[in-house]
Amino acid sequence: MTKTFELSPGYHISRVIRGGWQLAGGHGAVDRAQAVSDLVAAFDAGITTYDCADIYTGVEELIGEARLKLANDRGADAAAKMKVHTKFVPDLEVLPRISRDYVSGIVEQSLKRLKTDQIDLVQFHWWDYDYPAYVDAMGWLNELHIAGKIRNVGTTNFDTPRLTEILAAGVPLVSQQLQYSVLDQRPAHHLAALAAEHNIKFLCYGSVAGGFISDKWLGQPEPEMPLENRSLVKYKLIIDDFGGWDLFQEMLRTLKAIGDVHGVDIATVASAWVLTQPQVAAVIVGARNQEHAMANARIMDMELTAEDRARIEAVIARSTGPEGDVYTLERDRTGRHGSIMHYNLNAGKK
Repeated sequence: MTKTFELSPGYHISRVIRGGWQLAGGHGAVDRAQAVSDLVAAFDAGITTYDCADIYTGVEELIGEARLKLANDRGADAAAKMKVHTKFVPDLEVLPRISRDYVSGIVEQSLKRLKTDQIDLVQFHWWDYDYPAYVDAMGWLNELHIAGKIRNVGTTNFDTPRLTEILAAGVPLVSQQLQYSVLDQRPAHHLAALAAEHNIKFLCYGSVAGGFISDKWLGQPEPEMPLENRSLVKYKLIIDDFGGWDLFQEMLRTLKAIGDVHGVDIATVASAWVLTQPQVAAVIVGARNQEHAMANARIMDMELTAEDRARIEAVIARSTGPEGDVYTLERDRTGRHGSIMHYNLNAGKK
């Protein structure tokens, strides 16, 4: 497996992207100095691309500090090899009145936090399609791309009809960030064909389902609600939709057997499978420490055989879901998936 991917002409990313959500404080207190050291350790392990968001408290600043440390310690050339992707997630309450100035203000804030003159990729998320200004907002992001403040523009969690609208407006999308795993193949239902037609690549989160797809959960009894954090709640709902705890355990046993042959753990096999799917450029994985970063880098060394993939897909064939288009379940704010989301995380962060 190649360890890099050309996402747009001349722009290369690592096939494993270091996720930033775990550094936002929801998984416990963050030691800033240690976090910066861990981010640099990921870079040294070959994970040279980083994912963050305007709504991840403090994470853009941490990644900005890591890039500055690389520049100071190793020079500008080293820092230039560090690619940073952020997300633009306007608050739900802002959607009815979003403006060009609002969009520009959030991007300028990210530029300042990341200590850069140009963001490598901005990925746009929109909470509610009942407010139709997402095409306008994407156009305003594209203006910033044309002005040189954003190198590439992409989307996050848009479904097929709305992505079609954005493309029809002439916005040059390079990617979409979305959830994709052995438990959740919704991107393949509808979106993959459109993405292939327009050369849009997938940057995939959730490949280890918040840690559920790991050796830790193999053979364990089904946990009872409430779980310790919102991430686990979110992915337990995916397990339920996939076919329940027994089928999930069968998937873990299958991944474990494959991993034992290759000398890797369950999570590595699961993420490597996602990298074999059509339109997938990279997987986004979190890391609590430098040891996790080293383990994540091994995903790029993993080569699944045709037999390995067939064994995984035989379990998938017995699943019952999740059904529908990308992020449709999560957009239903009264439903099981949507009711746990937080919708106004930019408020007060400027």
